[in-house]
Amino acid sequence: MTPDTILANATLVLPNETLRGQVRLVDGRIADIAEGRSVPLGAEDCGGDLVMPGLIELHTDNLERHIEPRPKVDWPHAAAIIAHDAELASVGITTVFDALRVGSVVSDAKTNYGEYARVLADEILALRAEGALKISHYLHLRAEVCSETLVEELDKFGPEDRIGIVSLMDHTPGERQFRDLTQLRKYVMGKRGMSDAEFEAHVAAQKALKARHGAVHEAAAVAAARRYGAVLASHDDTEVSHVSRSAEHGAHFAEFPTTVEAAQACTAHGIKVMMGAPNLIRGGSHSGNVAARDLAEADLLHIVSSDYVPSSLLSAALMLGDLWGDLPRGIAAVTGAPAKAVGLEDRGEIRQDARADLLRVARIGTTGAVRSVWVQGRRAS
Repeated sequence: MTPDTILANATLVLPNETLRGQVRLVDGRIADIAEGRSVPLGAEDCGGDLVMPGLIELHTDNLERHIEPRPKVDWPHAAAIIAHDAELASVGITTVFDALRVGSVVSDAKTNYGEYARVLADEILALRAEGALKISHYLHLRAEVCSETLVEELDKFGPEDRIGIVSLMDHTPGERQFRDLTQLRKYVMGKRGMSDAEFEAHVAAQKALKARHGAVHEAAAVAAARRYGAVLASHDDTEVSHVSRSAEHGAHFAEFPTTVEAAQACTAHGIKVMMGAPNLIRGGSHSGNVAARDLAEADLLHIVSSDYVPSSLLSAALMLGDLWGDLPRGIAAVTGAPAKAVGLEDRGEIRQDARADLLRVARIGTTGAVRSVWVQGRRAS
């Protein structure tokens, strides 16, 4: 049981409108919504600030930054997870799908990257069970098709692991996100300190992995998503043929399609398009792919992810609200739309009996400052 909370004199961001009024939170749920500027005794006077649903993050690499704050520095995982959780709460994210890679390369000394997902998942789930985390955590398994150990790693997970999303990741050089090998060369050589010869060997090795394991790994990831009861997502669709295959697999949403043509094909198949908030805010993709703003202007953008900058999620939603001239639609791209994409029917909107995951935001120019956050009616930040 939690004490009743009333957020009054607020600009409530409802699914299809904004309303000056109040919302009452009882036992972790939204009990009722009323119009008006009155502030009942004991209520929190929001002074006209926005009150909106808690933000829902489907894909974030933020935990990696806390676990490895500098190259080759392995930070204690419990402390890293708790810090990651607190950071997300502070910027208004109340539900997160922590992205963990499954599928490793263990035979190449230079490009070796090992297994970590099962151990880290256990640590996240244990902290959640202990009540150490402020917000709601699910798992997002990023299934790396171009790897050696994907099937074995997928087999270590099951329906009890709160896996909400499995995404099909294909980082084969010359395809999808890295179809431009010049961009890949800059990225890989800069990150791993490779020589030209080592880069060419890396490209050849990755292509060989895809040829040997790609079809089997893709099928295994699709089957695993069904076994877990998770939603399937595609990643970096570039060509119409990529989208057709995603549709055949039953993908619910597409992470970061790289071309307008792919986004159009996704929409035609009923696959929701998700783009990165940093892309939108910066005005373009750092990989040279399609700009999120272009998709938004063409009505081809449905969901936004903070990707690698948690605070960007709120800013992007407000930016979209301004771009579309429709604040509820912009906010829905980071609340109601992601909730529906992963089947979370109990959150993402301010409506009676929904989870009381809310945030109060002061609008400051084109962006906003998070004043308070509630998760299931309890103040989290």
